[in-house]
Amino acid sequence: MNDVTTMRAISPASWGGPEVLGTVTIERPVPGPTEILVRVHAAGVNPIDWKTRATGGFGMHGEPPVLGYDVSGVVEAVGIGVTLYQPGDEVFGMPEFPRQAGGYAEYVTGPARHFAPKPAALSHIEAAALPLAGLTAWQALVETAGLSTGQRVLIHAASGGVGHLAVQIAAARGAYVIGTAREEKHALLKELGAGELIDYTRQDFAEALDKGSVDIVVDAIGGDYGTRSLTVLRDGGTLVTLPSPDEVPPAIDADPRSSRSGFTLVEPDSTGMRAIAELAAEGRLRPLVESVFPLERAADAHRQGETGRTRGKIVLSVREG
Repeated sequence: MNDVTTMRAISPASWGGPEVLGTVTIERPVPGPTEILVRVHAAGVNPIDWKTRATGGFGMHGEPPVLGYDVSGVVEAVGIGVTLYQPGDEVFGMPEFPRQAGGYAEYVTGPARHFAPKPAALSHIEAAALPLAGLTAWQALVETAGLSTGQRVLIHAASGGVGHLAVQIAAARGAYVIGTAREEKHALLKELGAGELIDYTRQDFAEALDKGSVDIVVDAIGGDYGTRSLTVLRDGGTLVTLPSPDEVPPAIDADPRSSRSGFTLVEPDSTGMRAIAELAAEGRLRPLVESVFPLERAADAHRQGETGRTRGKIVLSVREG
């Protein structure tokens, strides 16, 4: 480990708009038992980041609070008991979620098993775009819904951060993928594996699809999307809702047509991370990165994300290489 004891990080001076974000100098963390210290090359930006910045999120932040969960970088040091990694290894992950990970910083620490080896086929920028959204899609489709070959999967906001990865994961596992997205994004989503696309600005998906014709719905939008999705879900199908619990109508959890439904929160998981990494290594999963901002422009990254029009992901570049 080098002798640097401080680092740059992005911290909100208070909870509020993007303007509260600023660069601070804080103590560099030290890895505890079973933890690794990662020199961050890139940090992913997710909706949970700007929601936390605005309101304090889950209230599980540190002092000072440092935003960000997705990171990709190089192991700088390992704590006692770590056998999976050694200094110099390239890793990516989503440590500590929903507790503070502090990804918008030059270094992070976290349990070794919250990370996975970075696929050589991905740059650090691409790898940083993958953990939270990729794990969310994987856990929703594979673990919660039990996705199997030949099933029909409806993915709302299919071109978004979670959506475009869910399309690829579902297609890679042999599902027939239906997505909702604006028409200008249809060609891209076809390339990613979608078999059918509905422009939600021109057509109601609940009218375009037959009743009971879908096995799994992944709803990354909230509001009435979940309730309307129940009309196309088959008896015993699965509706997975990803927005915050206050955006999920109570009727969804009680609907008898769904074997499992309602709010799902992603969890750190080494097995899922390695499965995602394997798909990426095989060329069957690749995150789309629309914009890259330097760390000190995190506020601008949040402003873009909050427009709700991003295709794929936004990433912060922390260091070159």
